[in-house]
Amino acid sequence: MEEFKGQPRLPKFAVPKRYDIRLTPDLTSCKFGGSVAIDVDVVGDTKFIVLNAADLTINNRSVSFTNKVSSKALEPTKVELVEADEILVLEFAETLPTGMGVLAIGFEGVLNDKMKGFYRSSYELNGEKKNMAVTQFEPADARRCFPCWDEPACKATFKITLDVPSELVALSNMPVIDEKVDGNMKTVSYQESPIMSTYLVAVVIGLFDYVEDHTSDGIKVRVYCQVGKANQGKFALNVAVKTLELYKEYFAVPYSLPKLDMIAIPDFAAGAMENYGLVTYRETALLYDDQHSAAANKQRVATVVAHELAHQWFGNLVTMEWWTHLWLNEGFATWVSYLAADSLFPEWKIWTQFLDECTEGLRLDGLAESHPIEVEVNHTGEIDEIFDAISYRKGASVIRMLQNYLGAECFQRSLASYIKKYACSNAKTEDLWAALEEGSGEPVNKLMNSWTKQKGYPVISVKVKEEKLELEQSQFLSSGSPGDGQWIVPITLCCGSYDVCKNFLLYNKSDSFDIKELLGCSISKEGDNGGWIKLNVNQTGFYRVKYDKDLAARLGYAIEMKQLSETDRFGILDDHFALCMARQQTLTSLLTLMASYSEETEYTVLSNLITISYKIGRIAADARPELLDYLKQFFISLFQNSAEKLGWDSKPGESHLDALLRGEIFTALALLGHKETLNEASKRFHAFLADRTTPLLPPDIRKAAYVAVMQKVSASDRSGYESLLRVYRETDLSQEKTRILSSLASCPDVNIVLEVLNFLLSSEVRSQDAVYGLAVSIEGRETAWKWLKDNWDHISKTWGSGFLITRFISSIVSPFASYEKVREVEEFFSSRCKPYIARTLRQSIERVQINAKWVESIRNEGHLAEAVKELAYRKY
Repeated sequence: MEEFKGQPRLPKFAVPKRYDIRLTPDLTSCKFGGSVAIDVDVVGDTKFIVLNAADLTINNRSVSFTNKVSSKALEPTKVELVEADEILVLEFAETLPTGMGVLAIGFEGVLNDKMKGFYRSSYELNGEKKNMAVTQFEPADARRCFPCWDEPACKATFKITLDVPSELVALSNMPVIDEKVDGNMKTVSYQESPIMSTYLVAVVIGLFDYVEDHTSDGIKVRVYCQVGKANQGKFALNVAVKTLELYKEYFAVPYSLPKLDMIAIPDFAAGAMENYGLVTYRETALLYDDQHSAAANKQRVATVVAHELAHQWFGNLVTMEWWTHLWLNEGFATWVSYLAADSLFPEWKIWTQFLDECTEGLRLDGLAESHPIEVEVNHTGEIDEIFDAISYRKGASVIRMLQNYLGAECFQRSLASYIKKYACSNAKTEDLWAALEEGSGEPVNKLMNSWTKQKGYPVISVKVKEEKLELEQSQFLSSGSPGDGQWIVPITLCCGSYDVCKNFLLYNKSDSFDIKELLGCSISKEGDNGGWIKLNVNQTGFYRVKYDKDLAARLGYAIEMKQLSETDRFGILDDHFALCMARQQTLTSLLTLMASYSEETEYTVLSNLITISYKIGRIAADARPELLDYLKQFFISLFQNSAEKLGWDSKPGESHLDALLRGEIFTALALLGHKETLNEASKRFHAFLADRTTPLLPPDIRKAAYVAVMQKVSASDRSGYESLLRVYRETDLSQEKTRILSSLASCPDVNIVLEVLNFLLSSEVRSQDAVYGLAVSIEGRETAWKWLKDNWDHISKTWGSGFLITRFISSIVSPFASYEKVREVEEFFSSRCKPYIARTLRQSIERVQINAKWVESIRNEGHLAEAVKELAYRKY
């Protein structure tokens, strides 16, 4: 038996083909019983059957293996559940006959409260607390519900039967084919599923309402939610129906099941889960309430629904072979969800907003502690941590870069042939590259290996010397250290206008080009239309660009003259900020560039400007606290223009993007301590307390008002805090609760911050939502760190090995900026590190080291004080 222990994968001598599963959950005692009969093909000589099981009690006497030809039933001589490896090892007296047989196992388990496996979620109905039973199996938790070959490549069909109380709704992947009521219980049987992986099996049992619609080819689509909330499902339903139609066209393959259910779960660890035919969601990612949801909530629902439905093809129909290729699922679904959202809501300019995804990917991948897109997974405990910005955001960004390089039509054609070829089976990254290479004739495999098999990305340094354009690539690291990566880079560039564009692959470390030959323009004369050169046109490439002083100054002028697209304005700013953090540009030069954006009106660019101002404010508080008030004054003057144009009240017919911007800009002004904003917010908040339906505080500006209220709260004046808690307790809308939670800890008073953090651990906050409250004011950092240490045992017990626990570490550790804190953190976790937090911990410590170096560099920067004061007093 020893040979099966400590292995990352199951042995391959037996292959599952079909599961017949019966489950009987008891929602009162929170236990479940079950049995499974698995059709297994024995393909090698063995006395053993090894499959996955965890947190289950196996009824040893129920276990048997019956060969289909001889009908001889064999009982194992030994049944061992190895908890450390989550495997069930069955040993038989004789070698098993090869060919098909049926493995039968009876088992029992607990409906846990860990939001994984087969778990319980609670809800209220007419003031009474009730339980529902829910499954969440990705990545490796089907084994907590029934013994199985819990690996994505072990695809099989599933026949599911549930015994449940007769008044409850019981859902699974497939439509119901039979329902027999027997007193207060009923037995529900479902159609057998097509071939699929265990992580996509799903069951939900509880009381629900639903709304329903159909696609043009007759697929029944429903959105289920808590009783009384059905209307809030209509927006997602509409998006789902249109998205299924769109994907059918795009992938040239119809949706493969007879129905699609989407359901909102009150306790849910992730945002959503793409179970085949039964997609589960957090309430905030599926429900939209006209009265109380903000524009940001609407966009979130649309993109999450589009993401999960993309998985029905990319992930469910064609599945990654192993978790190393997780990015194929997640990167693709992220990219395609933008394609769908852009088609349904062109006015959202969603591809411009995609830059936020790209930036998050670049931010994580600028760490030495990043990982390649394709990452070796040797233990199931490591899988949760790679559901991160690399798999999703870098994954989506390199797909967009490749699509841009190959052309949209060729890309779509090749994708459709890939899906046809691998439907109902598994694929690796190389299989996708082969399909795209075949369809395009381009060296896709060679090009993309440099982006998926090594971590990091390049910064391209650009300079002009005697009419020659010189490009040099080197690995970008936020620490400023040199890296040794090299990439094949799809370069795009334009000169003076978007009419003169060129693209080519940069294979070498460096290259130089004759500008006139390459671009047909000259940039020697100031102010003519050839006055600037922009690389990475519209930010379609996953890399950064560093311009020499002269080229950078020309781009600054082009920004002021409104000659650049919003995506390029975003990119220039974001690259300059990253280079400043890596100590390759001065803070003075970054602030001077930011001043060029004083008349910026576009949401995505301003949103990034706001984010960058927060980060500069935090780092300056550590490096040059005496300059903080001047910096705040400068930032206020940058944002005031837009704030005055937008005003607090929405205007008839204004855009979705204006609604998004209003919320962010007033939140920023509140955090910067802008008096007029704080006073206006307070006035509107009090009107809201008196009347929850007041037009003075619509959902788009509530977060801004809540943050403003918390800026004035202190231990001696708690009224604003108490009022917000009252609103929190009265609302049953998850979006409202998370809006409040994410505002509370912005309070500058450390005593209040501590109270807020303790509130997160109380029974009033669902464990899925606690992480929203970890956005702590700079004054509260030290308090939060002490709180994390004091409560670590409780936190690690409650959030266990899910990915939510990693948020506690990254949110609380990353904002620090001293080597002393690095030592403290390392010391505290030296005896407390587990595989599922190891990567996050290393990344968070690296961020603190990067901040510490940046602080040192800002302290030593000459003439910074004069520059900051000049910018603060300048009229914009």
